[in-house]
Amino acid sequence: MMRTGQEYLNSLNDGRRIYIDGKRVENIPDHPALSGISQTISRLYDHMADPKQEMTYTSPKTGAPVSKAYMIPRSKEDLTAKRLAMKKSADLTYGLVGRSPEHVANFLAGFASSPELFAEAGQSYADHVQQYYEYARDNHLFGSYAIVQPQIDRSKPAHEQEDPYLAAGVYEEKKDGIVLRGAQMLATSGAVSDFLFLSCIQPLRPGDENYAVSVAIPLNTPGLKLYLRRGYAMDKPSTYDYPLSTRFDETDALAVLEDVFVPWEQVFVYCNIDLTYKQFFSTPAHNFGNTQAQVRFVSKLQFIAGLVKKMTMTTGTIKMPPVQGQLGELISRISVFEGLLLAAESTAKPNKNGVYVPNPRFLYSAMALQPQLNNSVLELARELAGGGLIQLPSSYKDFASDETVKDIQRYVQSPGVTAEERVKLYKLAWDIIGSEFAGRHQQYERFYGGPPFVVKGQAYKYYGFEEADQLVADCLDSYSLEETLQESI
Repeated sequence: MMRTGQEYLNSLNDGRRIYIDGKRVENIPDHPALSGISQTISRLYDHMADPKQEMTYTSPKTGAPVSKAYMIPRSKEDLTAKRLAMKKSADLTYGLVGRSPEHVANFLAGFASSPELFAEAGQSYADHVQQYYEYARDNHLFGSYAIVQPQIDRSKPAHEQEDPYLAAGVYEEKKDGIVLRGAQMLATSGAVSDFLFLSCIQPLRPGDENYAVSVAIPLNTPGLKLYLRRGYAMDKPSTYDYPLSTRFDETDALAVLEDVFVPWEQVFVYCNIDLTYKQFFSTPAHNFGNTQAQVRFVSKLQFIAGLVKKMTMTTGTIKMPPVQGQLGELISRISVFEGLLLAAESTAKPNKNGVYVPNPRFLYSAMALQPQLNNSVLELARELAGGGLIQLPSSYKDFASDETVKDIQRYVQSPGVTAEERVKLYKLAWDIIGSEFAGRHQQYERFYGGPPFVVKGQAYKYYGFEEADQLVADCLDSYSLEETLQESI
């Protein structure tokens, strides 16, 4: 049977060490910073468990239903099925939960689809990958990851830092496993996940072998601690005033490993710089994970487009040709992005293992455009919202007070739209455009794929200039100086 939402909630108080405001969180699902996102993930599990949603497939090992996020696609039809299932999940959160249970699941599927890569260091590592993938898939686990070293001194590699155990690395090797010490970022959704995948996606240098690991660590493993940033839901007066912050703040965290023991069965790469990098880019892992991320981003863009349209309908500005033009520009940009995602799927080809992989030419082009597109969509949303975003009652309490409610109901309304409805709409818009939650999301989308030059470099690498080069060559070959000189005689 599929995991239920309540079973997921029950699993969170398992002894994990989560810290916020200098205190350890005693009850994850009830804490003000985590209750909203815990309930959101719970609803996702319940939705996935509903057979009508078609978000599962049959496990090859158990015969039971499991998330399609774990599916290793063997056809274009499989890719389409995965996308549709991930889109349903993303739509439930309006594209605002970047590290939902589908994300790391896709990375594991990519790893498991290429066992020969991990076997380069020994067959046991390939076996570990396959076994953990099957375990996570068949137990419906929610994984998060921390795959970037802390920003301490980026001018030096990890092994040249004053303290060699600032970045997470191997402290000790034992007969039955390894001991890790140090820290890694950003464990987004880590506080409410089942396990942490810890590795390093940044290129490592010779001497960094101790940091070249890839492991899966249950969140309640002794010595593992997560330090959360401030929770955006903690001080909010109500869901009515902050409908997104209170439900979809997945929290980001610094993972600290205080001599964490990891058994060999959960080690996929060990002290191997080459394989640490290749696990992401020589397997479909990075492609699969980022396909899920772009499906999620499309839901978010569509949500913003619908929200902006509703605001213009509320104020009546949608009847104005200039506003219709701005809306047209908004949806055109979004449609181009969605088209890249569909193009990556429709032109996918099987790799050497018969696994269908979305065309990186279109996937990485989309990722390269993501920061600018997100900023441009938000800018258009701000223009069309105007001053209505900041001329809002302070909170729901203005509707509950006899002293203030009559003025609010009279002066904060639109034709056919009550003050309660209008304020609800514009509070929602503020939470995606101007709140602290919104600011975090803008920063998240800007650096989602890493520094802009890295993402654009991937787009350059995967574009495939053959057609473009040939067109230029054909054009240059179609005329010559000699012919021009002869024609002029």
